[in-house]
Amino acid sequence: MKTGILLATLLAASVLTSRAASIHGDYLEVRTCDIYTGPCFANAEMGLTGKEAILTWAIREGTWNGTQLNGLKVIAVVRTDTTMGDQAFAPRAGKAVVIVDSKADAKQREALVAMVRAAGGKLISEVAEIKSAAIETNIGNCTKAGCASVKAANLVAITTRCFGDKDHVCGNETTFYPPLTKIAGALPAFTEVARYAGTGLNVTFTASHQRSAFLGTFSI
Repeated sequence: MKTGILLATLLAASVLTSRAASIHGDYLEVRTCDIYTGPCFANAEMGLTGKEAILTWAIREGTWNGTQLNGLKVIAVVRTDTTMGDQAFAPRAGKAVVIVDSKADAKQREALVAMVRAAGGKLISEVAEIKSAAIETNIGNCTKAGCASVKAANLVAITTRCFGDKDHVCGNETTFYPPLTKIAGALPAFTEVARYAGTGLNVTFTASHQRSAFLGTFSI
């Protein structure tokens, strides 16, 4: 009897795990503050910058809520009331504009938004607007994997590169903040430009020449 219960428990856990990891792909996150920096620089920015972020998921394959999303992309542009830090210890509740791939049909659009809300958690507490646009992504496209580009019509434009020697300002840099969502192989990178020029958040912004990006892979 005990053996049967144990097997049933293990089977249920296996099913839940497989459902949780039903979709995977590449991820890029850019904030309006340095995430790879020295404590003195981070403390000077805290509460003043880092209130905005652009999160991009480029899905390789998988399904969400029974809907296949192979090859589709989705972006969440997020704004909070103060600096986004470590979501595990100081979670911020944010408002987001979600930009879904124009290739998605109605059912896929709904699944993409649901996936983003699940991945973002409290950070995406409110979806202010849902927009549709052609999204082009190229994430981890160089030898050191720190180079990326994202383009979503006239709404979002991002380019990143790997760190160079001149990007180490104080010699005491470290990954001060972790990524805003759960990803694997998180790699900090240099943001050449990150721009949001849409509506929905009562603000548009451009961040440039900052150590403010993360690249990695996701599995949900």
